[in-house]
Amino acid sequence: MAKSWYILHVYSGYENKIEKTIRMMIDTAELSREIVTDIKVPTEEVSDVKDGKKKTITRKILPGYILIEMDLPDNGWKATCSGIRKITGVTGFVGSNLSNKPQPIPNEEVRRILQRSGELKGDRQIRMKQTYSQGEQVKIIEGPFESFSGVIEEVNAEKNKLKVMVGIFGRSTPVEVEMTQVEKI
Repeated sequence: MAKSWYILHVYSGYENKIEKTIRMMIDTAELSREIVTDIKVPTEEVSDVKDGKKKTITRKILPGYILIEMDLPDNGWKATCSGIRKITGVTGFVGSNLSNKPQPIPNEEVRRILQRSGELKGDRQIRMKQTYSQGEQVKIIEGPFESFSGVIEEVNAEKNKLKVMVGIFGRSTPVEVEMTQVEKI
């Protein structure tokens, strides 16, 4: 059997506590290191602008869920899974019940989640908590066009950039700014 990633459903807010409990169970040999190989609570950095100040916080990507990498054998998987299910705050594996073996999630989905959290190499971006849409009025709060106001013409969420139409010398001029450089009016 090959290693696969599984999703464990837990009480929201208990993710880190349950991760520590599973790691402790591995250290005390209640769970086999050969079966449970890794545990992750994926997080991402989220940036928000309030009162003209940029604040970055860490937020869970999947609140109420933990990723577990396991090499579940065809025989004996029930002992491992029931040991994990008995932990206070665990509701079960996603996609299974007590009598069925949990189903792994696709590798592409795991890669996307781990890349978003910065666990894998790639462009880890700081996401914006604030969402912007075309036609909204914004004020530029930093950079060369500080204190200018304008209307959003284009939103590029992947690059966290906006194209804002600003009035300069009596003409409407497009200015490209980062989402962290503006705030809604």
